[in-house]
Amino acid sequence: LRQKRAISERQLTRYFVDQRKVRVVGGQGGGGGHSFYSEPRKVFGGPDGGNGGDGGHVILKADQQMKSLSSVFPFYHGFHGERGGSKNCYGANGAHMYVKVPVGTLVKEDGKVVADLTQHGEEYIAAYGGAGGKGNRFFLSNENRAPKFFTPGEPGQERVLQLELKTTAHAGLVGFPNAGKSSLLRAISRAKPAVAAYPFTTLNPHVGIVHYQDFEQVAVADIPGLIKGAHQNRGLGMAFLKHIERCLFLLYVVDLSVPQPWIQLQDLKYELEAYEKGLSERPCVVIGNKIDLAQSRINLPLLREQVAERVIALSALTGDNLEELLLHLRELYDIYVKTGQSPVKW
Repeated sequence: LRQKRAISERQLTRYFVDQRKVRVVGGQGGGGGHSFYSEPRKVFGGPDGGNGGDGGHVILKADQQMKSLSSVFPFYHGFHGERGGSKNCYGANGAHMYVKVPVGTLVKEDGKVVADLTQHGEEYIAAYGGAGGKGNRFFLSNENRAPKFFTPGEPGQERVLQLELKTTAHAGLVGFPNAGKSSLLRAISRAKPAVAAYPFTTLNPHVGIVHYQDFEQVAVADIPGLIKGAHQNRGLGMAFLKHIERCLFLLYVVDLSVPQPWIQLQDLKYELEAYEKGLSERPCVVIGNKIDLAQSRINLPLLREQVAERVIALSALTGDNLEELLLHLRELYDIYVKTGQSPVKW
């Protein structure tokens, strides 16, 4: 069995798309039929043109197998309705055009949110198909026994929509570049974000699933490294910050080997609060990474003195103390489920 080749980070960015502009046009309604019934011994049988079929809608449908907007095309057109026939035959309705989008897709029109597809199978009619035309049979009346006119089908609705994907996950790993978020996600789940022996920034969010023995699943998102001034759209600021909005609890990943690691935490909270008020107050835990380094062991007690939140010291590289993080992650998840909210299903 041939193994799939691992995709490099540069190639992955081509596949991961979290914004798309789409023009959608509903199908046109079929025209009404125009005919008169005629057969031997019944020459003037009267009008028998049937109505045209309605045009098909363009429907956006959330699908949990989709992880990116990369497969969404810039233009979609609904199927046309068929023309009405003779012998009072109605035209067939146009089939609906379904467009699969990832769960967590926001649909905007002129900057205003018109739909938020957060559940698998949820649908939104992006463009309605046009109504079918009326055949000449429809216009039969006592005043007009032989109507010759019929109406054409109406054109479908036309709209320009902006699709925006926000990663839906229970927990978000937040930290500056090279704090070890990708390595940590690799250590606790089967996700395989690119890591290397040299410093670089992950270029798009990855979601990993942490599996527990009772078959419960907790989704953890690796939000790419923020930088100072991210809320002013520095670096890839807004592109990253919007993925944090959907996370229910935050895991701040701090590099313990740098001097004064608590300053990283203050800067991260400031960036989140400047982007959206209340974002930094979500349930959280501070993860001190790289405890396998000598400098980290000196900095750990200093960090615990400065920080009010619980600090979990671990090493994503060696797997040291990962159990404490996994247990605490499950505690946060169980508290969230007890509040009566339905968990995100993956």
